[in-house]
Amino acid sequence: MIHELRVYTTVPGRMPNLIKRFETVTLGIWKKHGIRQAGFWLTMIGESNQEMTYLLEWENLDERQKKWTAFQTDPEWIAKRDETEKDGAIVANVSVQILQPLPFSSVK
Repeated sequence: MIHELRVYTTVPGRMPNLIKRFETVTLGIWKKHGIRQAGFWLTMIGESNQEMTYLLEWENLDERQKKWTAFQTDPEWIAKRDETEKDGAIVANVSVQILQPLPFSSVK
């Protein structure tokens, strides 16, 4: 099992839009593609309070490539993403890390 750590920095004032998009659009499309989330967090104290962090679970890099590509190219996702950004961009930056657990990690 590997995990993907994604940190989204929003355009100032647009965090509610990002949260709403995940709740009402993204999670449903992920379910359709078999993408498993392991948690979502907002930064309370840190470099920026404009950050949302989440963790995805993958069996391996091949599963990630297949399912993430299917999600990114899904016409429903593209249409809904564009619709949610009709008033401007929501996300200013995305940071992605693929993580492999160590033998002593409580999360495998």
